[in-house]
Amino acid sequence: MTAIKHALQRDIFTPNDERLLSIVNVCKAGKKKKNCFLCATVTTERPVQVKVVKVKKSDKGDFYKRQMAWELRDLTEVDAKDANKENPEFDLHFEKVYRWVASSTAEKNSFISCIWKLNQRYLRKKVEFVNVSPQLLEESVPSGESQSVAGGDEDALDDYQELNAREEQDIESMMEVCEYAISNAEAFAEKLSRELQVLDGANIQSIMASEKQVNILMQLLDRALGEVDNIEGKLLSYEEMLQSVKEQMDQISQSNRLIQISNTNNGKLLDEIQFLVNYMDLSKGHIKALQEGDLSSPKGIEACINASEALSQCMNVTLKPGHEKLMAVKQQQHLFSELRDTFARRLTNHLNNVFVHQFNHFSHFKMSIPQFYRSSCLSLPGHDQSSTLSQHTAELTLPKHSPLHRDLLRYAKLMEWLKNTQREKYEGLSRTYVDYMTRLYEREIKDFFEVAKIKMAGTSKDGKGKFATLPRKESALKQETESLHGSSGKLTGSTSSLNKLAVSSSNSRRSQSSSLLDMGNMSASDLDVADRTRFDKIFEQVLSELEPLCLAEQDFISKFFKLQQNPTLAQGENVDDSDGTVHSRPPSEHRHSISEKDMVRMMMNKIFQSIETELNSLIALGDKIDSFNSLYMLVKMSHHVWTAENVDPASYLSTTLGNVLVTVKRNFDKCISGQIRQMEEVKISKKSKVGILPFVTGFEEFAKLAEAIFRNAERRGDLDKAYIKLIRAVFNNVEKVANESQKTPRDVVMMENFHHIFSTLSSLKISCLEAERKEAKQKYTEHLQSYVINSLGQPLEKLNHFFEGVEARVAQGVREEEVSYQLAFNKQELRKVIKEYPGKEVKKGLDNLYKKVDKHLCEEENLLQVVWHSMQDEFIRQYKHFEGLINRCYPGSGITMEFTIQDMLEYFSSIAQSH
Repeated sequence: MTAIKHALQRDIFTPNDERLLSIVNVCKAGKKKKNCFLCATVTTERPVQVKVVKVKKSDKGDFYKRQMAWELRDLTEVDAKDANKENPEFDLHFEKVYRWVASSTAEKNSFISCIWKLNQRYLRKKVEFVNVSPQLLEESVPSGESQSVAGGDEDALDDYQELNAREEQDIESMMEVCEYAISNAEAFAEKLSRELQVLDGANIQSIMASEKQVNILMQLLDRALGEVDNIEGKLLSYEEMLQSVKEQMDQISQSNRLIQISNTNNGKLLDEIQFLVNYMDLSKGHIKALQEGDLSSPKGIEACINASEALSQCMNVTLKPGHEKLMAVKQQQHLFSELRDTFARRLTNHLNNVFVHQFNHFSHFKMSIPQFYRSSCLSLPGHDQSSTLSQHTAELTLPKHSPLHRDLLRYAKLMEWLKNTQREKYEGLSRTYVDYMTRLYEREIKDFFEVAKIKMAGTSKDGKGKFATLPRKESALKQETESLHGSSGKLTGSTSSLNKLAVSSSNSRRSQSSSLLDMGNMSASDLDVADRTRFDKIFEQVLSELEPLCLAEQDFISKFFKLQQNPTLAQGENVDDSDGTVHSRPPSEHRHSISEKDMVRMMMNKIFQSIETELNSLIALGDKIDSFNSLYMLVKMSHHVWTAENVDPASYLSTTLGNVLVTVKRNFDKCISGQIRQMEEVKISKKSKVGILPFVTGFEEFAKLAEAIFRNAERRGDLDKAYIKLIRAVFNNVEKVANESQKTPRDVVMMENFHHIFSTLSSLKISCLEAERKEAKQKYTEHLQSYVINSLGQPLEKLNHFFEGVEARVAQGVREEEVSYQLAFNKQELRKVIKEYPGKEVKKGLDNLYKKVDKHLCEEENLLQVVWHSMQDEFIRQYKHFEGLINRCYPGSGITMEFTIQDMLEYFSSIAQSH
């Protein structure tokens, strides 16, 4: 066991700076015996750590390995099982109970005894020992040596220190002096003991000889102690003196602390007073401005603005707890409330007077042009009415309200103050402004649109003449206007006379320019391009006047009434791309900003409530004058909607124009549908040739007009869709007319019209109609070929029938060289047929064919030479085909045609030149 203990110390514990104190060979109770060792160890470094280590011998060799370790402080109980009988079993209680069986009872008792000693020394008897023999513990502790007992073998090991290098050298030198130091260790030890005794005796003698010096030293110590007593007495007196000084200093410190508290309180009180004085004191100048300030002069307005801002700061100051209980604060708050109410009342009354004054000024300053025109026209009989019209309707403009806005914007900051302090008065002023401006704008807008309608209706010369003689009475005008607004099928306008004018002028124009059928029958002068250009300019002028007016008014309302607007659509609006409609969908969040935005929209809707109605009325008038005006209106309206949305998508102008754009788009779709319907209802003459159909030339004129109007337009997609609908309708109705034609062959109708369509689409280069252009070319080519083939069967009719019979026999299985033996197709029959078509007869037949083709074709398309050349090519092809059949079916017969290819070319050329 000693050898094992030495090996474990060397291999396992020394590398870890541990010392092995006790060891026991054990195995687990109740299991297959696998021996291991429990070791009690302590560390060599402080603080000392005591452990119980389980060491197991390796299965692959003779070396040992550390398997598990427990701290001794975690051990709660040691159970030896039986204190009276020898029993190798024992239990150790750590976090759980470990049951062991020792190889012998002696090893068990030795290990438990070591654990008990370590418990006494390091754990202060923390571990409880159960069923351990008291005799075993008594043997571990001899009487009278309690302190040393706790050590035992462990103390010896604990005091053991390894020799350093110098000590090793000294021992080696001593062993070198003594010859038997190694051979006879006991004799060497006796020698060392004797030398030690000699040294101890010398030390004792030295001590005894120094007794005199010790006595002297004791005397000196006694005198020193006396001096120490004297110093202690002085220190006590000094301490008493310092104690009195300390008491005085404490009193002074207390007084200083009270003075400091008083100063602090006075400073805080001064700060509170300065705070109240600085933030709740209004200067006399401000009070005077609020009570008597001049709200009409710039200086007075500036003074009132400064005073109102100062008053707001005083009223909105955040008071500290307790301030509101002060009488001075209550008096100031009461004064501020009175000043606020007084100034709010003065400001409200003054702005109401400003609104009334400005409204009366604009109402009396500008007399509406149509009313003035009517009064001037009816005042003198025989008055030159056309000159009056040109004088008073030359300028289509809306009055500018920038002076009014500029004057009122001086009060913008005061309106903001009123909004924050007196919400009811602020809302009352808003309603008053809206009421006055609604009446002002309603009259101006109605007069403006009446002038626009006069100008639009004046594009027809008949309309101008009729309009100049129409009587106008306001009462009748009002009744007829109300009746027109009540009927959805009639033109909704501001005057009944305009409705009469539109009907009279459109009756003459609708037959001229409202359909594709009629456009094809007129020259450029008949289309009256100047009228349409004038209409386009008038409509553009109307929109150009309305746009800055609405934007300026909305901007003024936002600035004057301090209503913040959000220009984005992400929270409030959604634009429908199909027709430009703006839909409002306010979200639940951001209620404050949304409510202000809604307030702007509500004020604009009320002020300009007549714009949308008047625009729709103007659009209806333009559509009634000429349905193609919807093209101009769609482009212009789309451009202005796009511009308004770029400026502010949430503006009233953007919303209103978007709604009107829907009406324009519907009129445009209605115009296209009407053209298609008129194509389907077209009737052709049964006595004359068809030629180019009117709706085909009408489509050409429409496309040219539309391309000019929609150049660089935002809504090009709408025109492309209309093109597709119209061209399909043209294709279908051309085929329909061709099928119904009795005078002109179907192939001629198809060939001429599709050639015209192909030429039109090729010249205009409309990208969306590229497929239709190719289809038109294909149909033209097919029907040209069909017409040529069908026409060429007539000049050589018998020859055609003869060779058709030959081809039929060959198709039935008769060999080509045997066809001449057929009775009906022998050589004699062939010669007889050929003799019937000499060159003279062929030329005569071709001349008759040329005349018939000339009767079928129209002059507009100029396809006669094209058809004649195609017939020449087809005739030559047939000639070569007949010659081939003769050579194959009648070989060696020497039969040939009465004319040659050169003869045919001369026939065709001479016939074409003679005509």
